[in-house]
Amino acid sequence: MALTIKKAKRIEQLPPYLFAEIDRRKREVLARGVDLIDLGVGDPDIPTPSPIVEKLTEAATKTANHRYPSSAGLLEFRQAVADWYRRRFGVQLDPVKEVLSLIGSKEGIANMATAFVDPGDLVLATSPAYPVYQIGTLLNGGKHYPLPLTRENHFLPDLDSIPAEVARQAKLLWINYPNNPTAAVAEKDFFERVVEFAHRHNIIVCHDAAYTEVAFDGFRPMSFLEVEGAREVGIEFHSLSKTFNMTGWRIGMAVGNPDLVAGLAQVKSNVDSGAFQAIQEAGIEALRLGEALMAPSRKIYQERRDILVEGLRTAGFACEKPRATFYVWVSVPKGITSAQLTTKLLDEAGVVSTPGNGFGAAGEGYIRFTVCVAKERLKEVVERIRRVKL
Repeated sequence: MALTIKKAKRIEQLPPYLFAEIDRRKREVLARGVDLIDLGVGDPDIPTPSPIVEKLTEAATKTANHRYPSSAGLLEFRQAVADWYRRRFGVQLDPVKEVLSLIGSKEGIANMATAFVDPGDLVLATSPAYPVYQIGTLLNGGKHYPLPLTRENHFLPDLDSIPAEVARQAKLLWINYPNNPTAAVAEKDFFERVVEFAHRHNIIVCHDAAYTEVAFDGFRPMSFLEVEGAREVGIEFHSLSKTFNMTGWRIGMAVGNPDLVAGLAQVKSNVDSGAFQAIQEAGIEALRLGEALMAPSRKIYQERRDILVEGLRTAGFACEKPRATFYVWVSVPKGITSAQLTTKLLDEAGVVSTPGNGFGAAGEGYIRFTVCVAKERLKEVVERIRRVKL
């Protein structure tokens, strides 16, 4: 007799993970022999810089690194994070109490809800947004309250529009600038409003800062922690994934309020055994070299951005030239939905994009492209899209 398997209710209520569904549809098209150009997932195609790879190769031979690591991370790695934050943002951090290593920032983002969200707690998060903010909330029995990002408000949440009763109930607020998927950026005055709002309503602020180093035309995004009072209310998540083209390495960090860092660390000590120490040693080398490793990638992404944006505009699409991230957020022409347009581009042009509503209801009317392919392929994308009849 076959076993009857029933998933937990928390799993049953989850929406399909956006990129898993995109992967399924890509496989279907590839099976037909189509030459796909994938601008769907933000996964850097530029190789990890060789000094980082060389450090990993060396560190992997050390027998001390073959044993269980600390779930909090090597103190040397946390010190390297603190040193980088001081150099890059002018933010002073205690590496023991205010820095935690992560197995990629996605893990820390999901576990933040495990540490601080009880069943029924209300969590504010921007929409459209990285899906894990909502998923972490739902997995822990919390309630998700979306804050729409609109072009009219420069894709920043309107904190003043949040009903007083909602603000009183809210436990956490998720923000992310430079933003995925809209590529919007935030200035100091916005972060100051967030800090004031959090203090007034006793809300924990979680800032996903994964894209601060992917910025163009001399723009240097700031850390949320640079704002006075931010450390009292917030925690910031960062990652070496986008900064150093290390998405597969799974290494990131959470920094900020020591009580929030300690709560997240307590969860991690119970559910994982930390990042491989050899990878942490490679991360130390990445952070030490910093800008010398980041600048070449930034130049490549900027050139690709210009090719794609200018090409899409000539093809009749409305889109801004992003100041940061490797995403381009494109308005969908009238008379067609986000999902219909992405399907059309996939079927008729062999181009993978992401429907905006996959990041939340407020993303309807937009699609997202990445620039994580070579410039020659981006030029091919533009030519293919020009031939699609909308």
